[in-house]
Amino acid sequence: MSRLPRACLALLFAATLSGSAFAAAPAPGGLSTVAERSGFRQTGRYGEVIALCAAFQQKYPQAVRCFDFGTTPEGRPMKALAVSTRGLLTPDAARAAGVPVVLVQGGIHAGEIDGKDAGFLALRQLLEGTRDVRGLLDHEVLLFVPVFNVDGHERFGAWNRPNQRGPEQMGWRVTAQNLNLNRDYVKADAPEMQAMLALVEAWDPLATIDLHVTDGAKFQHDVSVQVEPATAGDAQLRIAGRALRDGVIAQLDRQGSMALPFYPSFVEADNPASGFEDGVAPPRFSNGYFQLRNRFGMLVETHSWKEYPTRVRITRNAIVAVLGQVAAHGAQWLQMAHAADERATHLGGTDVPLDWKATGEAHTIAFQGYAYTRTPSDVSGALMTHYDESKPQVWHVPLRDRLVPDHVATAPQAGYLVPAAQAAWVGAKLRQHGVVFQQVDAPLHEVAVEVYRADGVQFAPQSFEGRQRLTTTGAWRQEHGDFVGGALFVPIAQPKARLAMALLEPQAPDSLLQWGEFDNFFEQKEYMETYVAEDVARAMLAQDPALKAEFEKKLREDTGFAADPQARLDFFYRRHPSWDRNFRRYPVVRLAVAPY
Repeated sequence: MSRLPRACLALLFAATLSGSAFAAAPAPGGLSTVAERSGFRQTGRYGEVIALCAAFQQKYPQAVRCFDFGTTPEGRPMKALAVSTRGLLTPDAARAAGVPVVLVQGGIHAGEIDGKDAGFLALRQLLEGTRDVRGLLDHEVLLFVPVFNVDGHERFGAWNRPNQRGPEQMGWRVTAQNLNLNRDYVKADAPEMQAMLALVEAWDPLATIDLHVTDGAKFQHDVSVQVEPATAGDAQLRIAGRALRDGVIAQLDRQGSMALPFYPSFVEADNPASGFEDGVAPPRFSNGYFQLRNRFGMLVETHSWKEYPTRVRITRNAIVAVLGQVAAHGAQWLQMAHAADERATHLGGTDVPLDWKATGEAHTIAFQGYAYTRTPSDVSGALMTHYDESKPQVWHVPLRDRLVPDHVATAPQAGYLVPAAQAAWVGAKLRQHGVVFQQVDAPLHEVAVEVYRADGVQFAPQSFEGRQRLTTTGAWRQEHGDFVGGALFVPIAQPKARLAMALLEPQAPDSLLQWGEFDNFFEQKEYMETYVAEDVARAMLAQDPALKAEFEKKLREDTGFAADPQARLDFFYRRHPSWDRNFRRYPVVRLAVAPY
């Protein structure tokens, strides 16, 4: 919430927007926002989005199409605007013209609402032909979603973002179903996300720009811009991803910003001296997801402690900078993206990183912060940081930004086989993401497959986003298996091969397995009563001298095993014919040869 009186905010607004194409006065034709008319003290309710969407189409019918792309759990329409000065207002028209599409997404966290007000402001200027944006939409299509989390937007309140300065009231972080949409791109539990994925699949945007506001410490930097592919994803497409990121940052800096290419979150919470660590977002996040589709995902985070007028200005500038970069280079980048699609069809048999981590290497950077002290708190009892915003200060702190793959998987030679028992729900999930698969109607007998069996299993101690997550250790092993008709074959030879691996490789950080979809297969369902196990163990010891020697050796060398009665009985149960051979066996298998 803003701490300045209205008169000061109005002056601040005028000062921060001076020298740009902004105007504080209401726009003609009913296309201004509540934010503009209030001097950027307030933001409008969702009814304003509905009205503005229709008003833009009414005023510019040849350049704007307002449409619904989904309905929220509380029954609200999810609005999008397709904008093109060439009249390319449908996916087919954009595709036929070979024009890149830029998806600008506001309000995925509806308290961080800069993108809605900045997007409408930029949109009006684009259509009016304001000097610094004139002609950009001759070269691309803008797909604008003002508010993604619509129900969360309408949970309106003054303290929904206690770590943020302005607007006076704003929406809520999560949806009406209490789901965080920016953790949902892969699992796609939320109806809103399912609608967004359908929109993405229809329009195939070259770049998706996700507009946010940080939490965190107080410092001078006012925005961070991250893009993938830049470290992850297709190696050649990374070159273009870095060019997009660096071009936007350079443009923002020319307009007075102090932009960062990494998310400024301390290694140790509340301790500036600990510095920063860069990373590659997993695909539950927007900027980690789109590189799996061989497209650009950009995360723009304005700084929460900047006043709302400043944040809206910077967000507007970021939108315009992206459109400028795509206008200049989008045709070439689109060709590069399509070439990456083709290269992805040849990933079979190659090593593919599933996630990334920073090494321990660090270098010192000069970070623009403020003077601060760290003193014990008589409230919390912890060491607390206090910032003095009247005293700019350069922090010389470590940055760990050397990134290496963490888990790597060798892509299957042919693809994945999903058994018939899991085909319906896995097929629905693959279809949401546009991953290609075919149904195998005939039964398969004694097929050579790779099977993943877990050696170690760790269920998360508490739920996350309504799921109990699961991590495993294990390996793929050569086996043979029978499969009834109705299985699904997911070929690796497809443009979305990396996305298929992200969904189906057990050790991928947002795989269906790690989101708990296959937990049943890692729970023991059958058991042997202890009195039965005692008799079975004695019989096995009497019949098998080698087993007896192995058991006695383990008793001598493993004191934990020797002291654990159940572990001693399980030693025999796991070697008995009654043991469930499918326990901890992942049901999806990999194939070296297509099953047809």
